[in-house]
Amino acid sequence: MDFRDLRVWDEAMELAEQVYAVTSTFPNEERFGLTAQLRRSAVSVPSCIAEGNGRDGVRDYLRFLSMARGSLSELHTQVMLSTRLGFIALTAAAQLEHQILKVGKLLQTLRKSLRAKLPRNTHSPFPIPHSPKTP
Repeated sequence: MDFRDLRVWDEAMELAEQVYAVTSTFPNEERFGLTAQLRRSAVSVPSCIAEGNGRDGVRDYLRFLSMARGSLSELHTQVMLSTRLGFIALTAAAQLEHQILKVGKLLQTLRKSLRAKLPRNTHSPFPIPHSPKTP
């Protein structure tokens, strides 16, 4: 399946668009600070989803989805800070929060689905010693 067919990628793209719109009103002195950081985090989420989808193995895909989840958490923190600093209005912050939570749930669903495709490890990394036979 192409990454453009994934709902999580589409919703992450929507989130990035929302972040760009909101940060366009930030003070000029934040252009290289929070504005850039928010945009970088927002772009990272759909980018990691797309890159993971383009990888050959499930484990690689999961690694990139984990990075997307990390970027999403980073973005969430930056949105909260920007709101506290008065750069984002409460209504816009609520819309971003809603979209962040939606993307997070979709990421979790995709990760769970992919983990189910991994082979089960039937061998314990800690072997149970056999008791010696008694005569």
